[in-house]
Amino acid sequence: MTAELQLTPSTYRLGEEEVGADVGALVVPENRASPETRTIEVPVVRLPAAAAGSTEPVFLLAGGPGQTNLWSRLPTGQLGARDVVMVGYRGVDGSVSLDLPEVGEAMAAPRPLSVESRKRTAAAWRAGYERLRAAGVDVEAYNLVSVVDDVEAAREALGYERLHLYSWSYGTRLAYLYGLRYPDRVYRSVMVGANPPGRFVWEAEMVERQLAYYAELWRRDGAAAARAPDLLGTIREVLASLPAAWNGFTLDADKVRVWTFAALDTRAGAAAAFDAFLSAAAGDFAGLVAMQFMFDEFARRGPNFGDMAAKAVGADFDPSRDYEAEMDPPGAVLGSPLSLLYWTGMKYEAWPYRSLPEEYRTLRDTDVATLVVSGSVDFTTPPAYAEEELLPHLRRGHHLLLAELGHCYDLAGLRPQAHRKLVEVFFGRGEVDASGFEYEPMDFTPARTFKEMLSELGSRK
Repeated sequence: MTAELQLTPSTYRLGEEEVGADVGALVVPENRASPETRTIEVPVVRLPAAAAGSTEPVFLLAGGPGQTNLWSRLPTGQLGARDVVMVGYRGVDGSVSLDLPEVGEAMAAPRPLSVESRKRTAAAWRAGYERLRAAGVDVEAYNLVSVVDDVEAAREALGYERLHLYSWSYGTRLAYLYGLRYPDRVYRSVMVGANPPGRFVWEAEMVERQLAYYAELWRRDGAAAARAPDLLGTIREVLASLPAAWNGFTLDADKVRVWTFAALDTRAGAAAAFDAFLSAAAGDFAGLVAMQFMFDEFARRGPNFGDMAAKAVGADFDPSRDYEAEMDPPGAVLGSPLSLLYWTGMKYEAWPYRSLPEEYRTLRDTDVATLVVSGSVDFTTPPAYAEEELLPHLRRGHHLLLAELGHCYDLAGLRPQAHRKLVEVFFGRGEVDASGFEYEPMDFTPARTFKEMLSELGSRK
């Protein structure tokens, strides 16, 4: 069964601007391994190059899993030089959604990291899975290899001989797998915040290692150290002694832990989180209250949890591991609260899964010309994984490490002109031109505090 694609001239919104686009749906088999399978649709958007005779297109692969691949902004600056193509992620963007709102509601309950709450969340995940199966969804067909094959089907239907891949976070795993399955179809690949096999799990040891890096930066900053000589000790003490309520707001240490980890995604978020803990140590818990509200918003309106499970569990779950013990080790400042929230549910049979073939679960060598861009304070995709694990398998790989930058927003958004130049030169000539980046020390004074955000979140309690 071959894929079908028909595009219609239309427009597409990028930020505040409507741009010309070709828009349509790719019709693909739900399960390519089954001759009896039904078909599903995934959207395709092509932003045509303004210049005639443009070279290889750029296919975008966004982060997740559980998030869309229909980008609202272009971090690459490629529009005008090359076609830009977005192929929607099956399970999120297409005719079938794996969304499980019941999971988010379970997570938003008090003390989400407690055993009781994690069991409740696991039951919600399992109930959602059974609901999808009863509706006729072949859940196991929504895996990483299927997404990669959707991208390849779109390339073939569009008539491109080769393509460039621009990916970030979860999308870098897809880019890597695409290069393994279709090496002759990839010209060059840029990975921003690389996620090699096995690294959908945020490891507690690495979280603590990155926190220690921040603590050293804090110690070197005179103004920051004057506020609190021991940053990590302050965080530990606040979490251990958090009162049950403050100014009419219930305080939940579990939600604070999870959102602290989420805030560490960017240097701005880290500065705001550290400020909230220092304020809490002085008796003002408004910033931590705001973080709790943000956790609840994330749980109820955030990712597509079914897609997250379908993609991540089959790729990286290791049944031999005790995630419950490993993600919350004794003596840790933070541990790995998001892994504790997500991965320990498998102990309670949250999600029946079928593992990907071993060749896609482990690292293999590739000849695809690849540029990996990392930030030294990236908690989501720590640079050590790119340098020590992925890079040795990229025979034509380059790794650019940018000091004191976090995850993908920092890497692409804080120095947009430098990032565009970096990407354009690599796609155009295969060279790494980081001349637009200048070192900027970490600034621990938040541009916007969580306390300031609290008023915008309303008076919900």
